Amino acid sequence: MRFLVLLLTLALTSSVATPTTDQLRLGLLKYNGGGDWYANPTALPNLARFCNQALGTQLDPDYGTVEVGSAELYDYPWVHMTGHGNVVFSSAEAENLRNYLIGGGFLHIDDNYGMDPYVRVALEQVFPESPLVELPFDHPIYHQTYEFRNGLPKIHEHDGDPAQGYGILWEDRLVVFYSVSCDLGDGWEDQAVHNDTPEIRAAALQMGANLVQYAFQQ
Repeated sequence: MRFLVLLLTLALTSSVATPTTDQLRLGLLKYNGGGDWYANPTALPNLARFCNQALGTQLDPDYGTVEVGSAELYDYPWVHMTGHGNVVFSSAEAENLRNYLIGGGFLHIDDNYGMDPYVRVALEQVFPESPLVELPFDHPIYHQTYEFRNGLPKIHEHDGDPAQGYGILWEDRLVVFYSVSCDLGDGWEDQAVHNDTPEIRAAALQMGANLVQYAFQQ
């Protein structure tokens, strides 16, 4: 499973080129429980294009949808999970996701408002010995190509709580990054979807690029 690390490295060090069928794709995690895992359909294509322009990656903007328990999960070095509601992992799905992450994969979870109490329970199934911890502002994930000295940018208000970034570490490697009260994915969407200002969208995309860059290089 260490081949995932090699794929991540190749994605970041390759020069910008015309998309091909051999390019890496970002993945969107499809889960059970009734939550809208399919939210923000324009988010990942826009993030991939931004990373290609800003970081020199060769990510295919056509992201792939992958189920938690599928063997195809290993085809995606970086997987995004979002939604507003319930999240349920079976024991087999939790084991598959755990093996994927231990083997070099990376999961970004973005609470799109309302999934927080459910995703925390699901993550306890995946890493019962490694709870979520809030990452300090000096964590390298906030200091890649783009500087975020105060942690996550606040994209959407939700309940007005400050944006927070949590993580799960496995053997000193960050395998899960969880953005709460932030809504990065909304900021990645087409401008017409939420009518966010150019400054808000730029902050969201830049933080997203940091997440991709950090995952590819750690």
